[in-house]
Amino acid sequence: MYPHLAVGRLALVRRPSPRLAEGIVTHIDRVPVDVDLAMRQWEAYVEVLQSTGWNTVEVAPAPECPDSAFVEDTMVVYRNVAVIARPGADERKPETVEAEHAVEALGCSINRIRPPGTLDGGDVLKVLGPDGNDTIYVGRGGRTNGEGIRQLRAIFGPLGATVIAVPLTKVLHLKSAVTALPDGTIIGYPPCIDDVTMFPRFVPVPEESGSHVVHLGGSKLLMSNDCPQSAALLTDLGYEPVLVDISEYIKLEGCVTCLSVRLRALAEP
Repeated sequence: MYPHLAVGRLALVRRPSPRLAEGIVTHIDRVPVDVDLAMRQWEAYVEVLQSTGWNTVEVAPAPECPDSAFVEDTMVVYRNVAVIARPGADERKPETVEAEHAVEALGCSINRIRPPGTLDGGDVLKVLGPDGNDTIYVGRGGRTNGEGIRQLRAIFGPLGATVIAVPLTKVLHLKSAVTALPDGTIIGYPPCIDDVTMFPRFVPVPEESGSHVVHLGGSKLLMSNDCPQSAALLTDLGYEPVLVDISEYIKLEGCVTCLSVRLRALAEP
């Protein structure tokens, strides 16, 4: 257990593998990755979380797994239940072992996606309603299959969540295309989205990276620094973008959501 983390928001993070540059790319061309720069960017990302009130817990490194810094893909946490993913890419399956140990030590109830189901955490977008009517969107694409979605629905449905499957063909993960603002509005880059009508409240952004936000608390939104027009749009909507440089992770189809697992429900009443 981590009793010193009982109060406050928690974020699981994981140090990049020295083999990061070998990470999988699916929808973009491979370009060289500067691993040293990536490490500095990861450290700056963690510092931003800490400076905005998040307690960070490091999952044990997986140096043999190039994509292991993308710790979000290893699980989905809703209320006090952690569903350990079963990654759609076989080479990523070992990443879940230590991630499960870390979240179990924080007191989560553990469930797992089982064969033949596959599910990546990056395909899961939670929209928590103020009245308890929570919606969980799940991308059905290259990494998450129908059986994985069925299992997630069976686990989270009884807890009060409506699980909605979303067709996904244009990007790696659902959260490569859309994320949610604190009021539940979905934001996204339309060329990356198969069907915008899946989302009842939707605001388009002018840059692909602008569709990726992490709510840090209050009006603060963590965003990549390569989408100034989207940051300006969100500022005009009353939010406060907090910008980070994650250029080396973008080269591997990563974004600001991928590099942490935020555990608000464990820490906030």
